[in-house]
Amino acid sequence: MSTGSGAASAPAPDPHDTLPAPGPSARKNSMFSSLRIRNYRLFFIGQVVSNIGTWMQRIAQDWLVLSLTGSSAAVGITTALQFLPMLLFGLYGGVLVDRLRKRPTLLVTQVAMALTALALAVLTLTGRVEVWHIYVAAFALGLATVVDNPARQSFVSELVGPGQLQNAVSLNSANFQSARLVGPAVAGLLITGVGTGWAFLLNGLSFVAPLTGLLMMRARELHAVERAPRGKGQLREGLRYVTGRPELIWPIVLVGFIGTFAFNFPVYLSAFADDVFHGGAGVYSMFNTLMAVGSVSGALLAARRGTARLRLLILAALAFGGLEILASASPRLWMFALLMIPLGLFSMTVNVTTNTSIQMSTDPAVRGRVMALYMMVFLGGSPVGAPVVGWITDTYGARVGFAAGGAVAMTAAAVIGLILARVGGLRLSLGWHHGTPRVRFVPRERQEALAPVT
Repeated sequence: MSTGSGAASAPAPDPHDTLPAPGPSARKNSMFSSLRIRNYRLFFIGQVVSNIGTWMQRIAQDWLVLSLTGSSAAVGITTALQFLPMLLFGLYGGVLVDRLRKRPTLLVTQVAMALTALALAVLTLTGRVEVWHIYVAAFALGLATVVDNPARQSFVSELVGPGQLQNAVSLNSANFQSARLVGPAVAGLLITGVGTGWAFLLNGLSFVAPLTGLLMMRARELHAVERAPRGKGQLREGLRYVTGRPELIWPIVLVGFIGTFAFNFPVYLSAFADDVFHGGAGVYSMFNTLMAVGSVSGALLAARRGTARLRLLILAALAFGGLEILASASPRLWMFALLMIPLGLFSMTVNVTTNTSIQMSTDPAVRGRVMALYMMVFLGGSPVGAPVVGWITDTYGARVGFAAGGAVAMTAAAVIGLILARVGGLRLSLGWHHGTPRVRFVPRERQEALAPVT
């Protein structure tokens, strides 16, 4: 395994719950310190515009499918087709990303995604769109993301270097979720005012911004990362790298369960907007906007943290699952809507903490393959989960479907939390503190010292 330049960004993990820190200098950074770097600033601005368009298309696509079919399962199938390529080819995409230069690769993938959106816009605006057209467009978009996602994730380290990596990853998440504040609202106005086709058209045009930013970057200011040469066994090498490190494999397993069964918001929220509260596209976009408020808060809080802790990941996943169960029982629209804010905050905490800890724990020479595996598990689980939760939602109702997703998230977090505690040499400690019960994890040696002498 290569340990060339940049390997210092992946020090050995602390066995007790804390993942590698970015170094003393990173803790002194301000919330927006990565934006001082010109190349990253161009990347960030381009993504702001493109992400707004992406959220517009997501809302328009889900609502168009629901309008054409009246089925939550059909929305789930669309989501499944969009993420199926990641499940099938995600690891191979990571191998390609480790071999290729990231900036030219992103230019190609961004153009492909723009053309997909524009094709769907033409079909919709001319009144010829059918459900199978949307299915094909979703699958084509998924094919582009097989390479685009790991390339974008690993390109961040070339833009900012290891010292600013956590801050940049967190700001990327804040960027994406901030666009969620604008995109769904604009999509709702467009859908009710002039139709879904205009949302697709504007998304296609929005790719001009990231393409311009990529072309304006100064290649000499990028942080050089050793590219993997073409060779046999690189896929197996990447898998062995991950499976041999508990601080990588178990967070990936956790987000796999959450991404498959609990993150299917297009299915859940469209069903609540349409079937439970009998609203329209405006209510659906409102749910997404309120969730984005919480998500932005979670991402900005992550940008201020100097370390990514497994403890935080487990607690956030437990809280996220519990909030889904609580929201599923909300009797009023306003109560359900308000719960979208903390739900977004904890979902983003899970996302950013996992993403950052994995990148900071990985040798740059295999980062593309590791991030591809992470994205394959996180996003690729949707082809399995979305039709299942769509069927549950159609058969038993939106409340049961949402509660089931939350129960899976809580169970996975509890089980994997216990596994990680055992791997890290921790044991569960039950006791009293100032007259109140206290449950916590402590090192095994300390647990034995506290045990009563008989």
